[in-house]
Amino acid sequence: MIDTHAHLDGCDVPPEELLARARAAGVERVITVGSGIDSCRDALAITEREAGVFAALGIHPHQAGGEEANRLDELRELLRHERAVAVGETGLDFYRDWAPRDRQRNLFAAQLELAAELGKPVVVHNRDADGETGELLAGFAGTVILHCFSSPGLLAAALDRGYYVSFAGNVTFAKAEELRAAATQVPARRILVETDSPYLAPEPLRGRPNEPANVVHTIAALARMRAEDADELAGRIDANADAAFSLAVASPAS
Repeated sequence: MIDTHAHLDGCDVPPEELLARARAAGVERVITVGSGIDSCRDALAITEREAGVFAALGIHPHQAGGEEANRLDELRELLRHERAVAVGETGLDFYRDWAPRDRQRNLFAAQLELAAELGKPVVVHNRDADGETGELLAGFAGTVILHCFSSPGLLAAALDRGYYVSFAGNVTFAKAEELRAAATQVPARRILVETDSPYLAPEPLRGRPNEPANVVHTIAALARMRAEDADELAGRIDANADAAFSLAVASPAS
């Protein structure tokens, strides 16, 4: 199994312990996400120490209003690392609005250009910005992963454009009927799963810090929603991750 989105550098437990617990649960691979340049460096350091760990590197929309948004040249260099498999997370967050919306748009557009330049997929954060997220992505010809999917209004465009749709623990929450309905509509070759650790622990662990080992609960829940065998779904998600992030050609950790 794979956890396609975890913030290992943002968890209270050391990455080595989290990864040991993940492997014991059958989760052999993790994509750790850097948010901002220092976090990206930390993410890459983890990939160099731990087998089966890759990195997605980006500047989060919450950081768009500060100096971090001016460090794209540094981000470009970090993305050349052999274990860096995606740009992101990047996108728009009009729910928190922790950065001016025009600055968010500019930063998102710049990172889409960077992903196109480097030939890497983009991991997209979207909250309450379905329309503008869809518009900005319309001009991007590369691979798109909609991280922690919570935007049913973007589903039609995602299916039409062949985006990967990644579900986190919130799809298991009692009031998440729309997300569960969306999960049944995503084609088998386009579904992914993640923890977004340390956030959004799935049922029955809701309220605790999340970690990669817990992705097994979300896979099991998705299998029930989709009336599929959980092991077969886990295998399909692994294959999808290989395709989305080109993991088969990424170098092993030294």
